[in-house]
Amino acid sequence: MKIKLHLAALCAVFACGSTTAITPNLLMSRGLTAHTSAGDNTYITDGTLTNWKQCKAKDIALNIGEGPKPLFITWESYGDCAWATNFTNNCGHNGTPLKNFKILTSANSTNGQDGDWEEAATIENNPVMSRGVYIDFDGKSWFRFVSEENVGEILEIEAFDMSNGGDDTWFFMGTSISQMGLKQQETDSTTADILHARFPNHTPAMLRGGIGCINSTEVVAHLSDYLKYAGNVKHWAIEMGTNDCWGGGDWNLENYRKNMQTIIDSAKAHGIEPIIARIIATDSAKAGWQVNQKYLDLIDELTETNNLHPGPDFYTYFKEHEGLHASDGVHPNGENGGGQAMHHLWAEALAPLYEKSDTLPTDSTATHTQLTPNTKFQIPQITLKGSSLQVSGLGNEGATVAIYTPNGKLIEQGKLTADSGSYPINTAKGTYLVVVRTKQNSVTTKVVMQ
Repeated sequence: MKIKLHLAALCAVFACGSTTAITPNLLMSRGLTAHTSAGDNTYITDGTLTNWKQCKAKDIALNIGEGPKPLFITWESYGDCAWATNFTNNCGHNGTPLKNFKILTSANSTNGQDGDWEEAATIENNPVMSRGVYIDFDGKSWFRFVSEENVGEILEIEAFDMSNGGDDTWFFMGTSISQMGLKQQETDSTTADILHARFPNHTPAMLRGGIGCINSTEVVAHLSDYLKYAGNVKHWAIEMGTNDCWGGGDWNLENYRKNMQTIIDSAKAHGIEPIIARIIATDSAKAGWQVNQKYLDLIDELTETNNLHPGPDFYTYFKEHEGLHASDGVHPNGENGGGQAMHHLWAEALAPLYEKSDTLPTDSTATHTQLTPNTKFQIPQITLKGSSLQVSGLGNEGATVAIYTPNGKLIEQGKLTADSGSYPINTAKGTYLVVVRTKQNSVTTKVVMQ
């Protein structure tokens, strides 16, 4: 997909905004088996947020192996795809979050149930559908979610190695535009998937926080909640303003300015880098109104005066591609790829931040050895020839290969031991997700079997 950018394209050449190079935090849980009280599964650990299979188990254990000392563990639940159910009075939302549970860790379990377990975190009265917490994992190999009450519909659990103080963590604050475009609609990849494909050392932690009908005034009213439940990530990717400028006038402009500045100041005070998208254009023939230019100018002004990295230009892209709108002329259309365009636009806007850090050494080994500027890692290269995967760049450690269906079902797995090797795929025709894991890296690609 070719994306037209506003300010963000300039950042590939010039240093824009205050955000510095991003330190990777390796995703440790991708492709592992989750041992649950409802049976083993791999769809909540497939490393992608595009799989709609849900787990309702109250006891979920993962063995990620020894190595990481601190872990950042995230989870995402389903519901109606809104991040919170009670932050706005204008829309009714529903969904059962992981509300009250404990995260336990073990160094000697063999199956996720036996062995000795220690309490690493207690989550109480959590009201949001996606969140992350840091835990001490020194000397451990297992972690486990344990709840005694309804856990709702769990879409994904991810564990990131924070031994290097990684800051590749993102919360996507937004309105129904983000609720629908970034979560509710079918997409073949997310912003995190696109960035990982382009920058293999990076596996972004992506928390989706769109709430239908919310405006900047309601965000400010609940800012303490945003900071409590999404204040431990490094970046806030913000889509906000459609409900503030509804109808096309400018009567609410100064209130929007004040609210957005409050959000920016609060984020920065908590060590969070905010990045603001330009408001999505409407299809004015359907909606009957268009975003007032003054709001777009204000977002540009806030970005410049606060020294922020520019966000995606949703306005220009959707103005030029009105076929990506839903029938109301306001929201993205999932059938035509409106949500997928949003993921790509975010990825393109954020890519310059990763280009700053793409040549930095990455400590993603199991032993976490001290690195120098000359340290280099081999990234497995995957190609498909006929019905065989050709994998190179494995070094001396070899790799594991796992093949999944698009809905996250593990159908085949094996090992590669040579520096470069061939892995035959014994599957039917179709599209599959292939995950190659070494001790240093994890690479994911999609293959199409003809």
